Amino acid sequence: MQKILSIIESIAHEKNISVESALEAFKEALIKTAQRLLGEEGEYEVVLDPDTQSYHLYKVLTVVPDDDPRAQEEPEKYITVEEAKSYDEEIEPGDRIRSEIRLEDYGRTAAANLYRELEYHIQRRIEQDLFEKYKSKVGTIIIGTVSRVDDNGNTYVEIGELKGILSQRNRIKGESFKTGDTLKALLRYVNIDPKYGMYLELTRTAPKFLEELMKREVPEIQDGAVEIVASARIPGDRAKVALKTDRSDIDPVGAAVGQKGVRINAVSAELGGENIDCIEYSPIPEIFITRALSPAVVQGVRIENNNTSEQKAIVDITADQKAKAIGKSGVNIRLASMLTKYQIELNEVEGIVERSAEAAPEKTSDISALENLFK
Repeated sequence: MQKILSIIESIAHEKNISVESALEAFKEALIKTAQRLLGEEGEYEVVLDPDTQSYHLYKVLTVVPDDDPRAQEEPEKYITVEEAKSYDEEIEPGDRIRSEIRLEDYGRTAAANLYRELEYHIQRRIEQDLFEKYKSKVGTIIIGTVSRVDDNGNTYVEIGELKGILSQRNRIKGESFKTGDTLKALLRYVNIDPKYGMYLELTRTAPKFLEELMKREVPEIQDGAVEIVASARIPGDRAKVALKTDRSDIDPVGAAVGQKGVRINAVSAELGGENIDCIEYSPIPEIFITRALSPAVVQGVRIENNNTSEQKAIVDITADQKAKAIGKSGVNIRLASMLTKYQIELNEVEGIVERSAEAAPEKTSDISALENLFK
């Protein structure tokens, strides 16, 4: 089999895998073929010769002392010093004896076995390379074309060499897709199923998807000048993002929002109109919690240390701000809690932050009180 290595390199280019992977698959196929022909108990070794573009397949025996029981128990792997001296008088325990195997001597049976084994191992290498390729992309945005939507609402997406699945629970509530649509989603996992093979699990509901979209729209986030510290979402409804920067010349919130809101609006549009609140992160929990509860104005925050894994914050708030702090259906306080990792408890205190229009003092047109100022 002269120039067999050139053939393996051609297979590598055809199957779009590395030459190294293809050569490793070829070695495994040779060893498996030898095991089928000569016994699985034996030890085999393959040496590739790049100069002649050929290979050498050997059966290997390890030399052991004459009284070593392994020579009797596993004769396919071990040989005693006395027996080995017929090969070399100076041989010692621990040396290895190699005898070359020529598959050509075994006729069509060897060729058929080698073909099947090579096909199998090349396919495994293709799958392994694909797995590693997409595993490195987990947590990033994938773009594909919708191929079909089944009766359960699962959306199937063509992504390069693999198929992606966006299940209904990973889809933003209310959105739908049809065949031919271009879809953006976050790669959540690379899965291998015995029945369906390898596929990509996608999501549009994870907070990380929001973060990756913002990274694409905001250059300051992409180049690391602004950092997303934390994010929380109720998909399709509302989200909060905490941002920070170490540069005094950059406003992290302003950079994320963009002029006239153009950047944050582009992200919101991709998420079906999801409202996104950007706040500046603070390492001081009390300040961070205060900002996370915006637009509500709080009177004070106390961190409770109850010696448990759950962190708790008591927030003092006036009656007129309580509804804002809670938000519609409790959305605002839930997001603030998710963002800060604190269980937030509201404590109503006396006072009014905003006066209602009815309570505002009456305006007057009488200017007689000012006349003395101009005398």
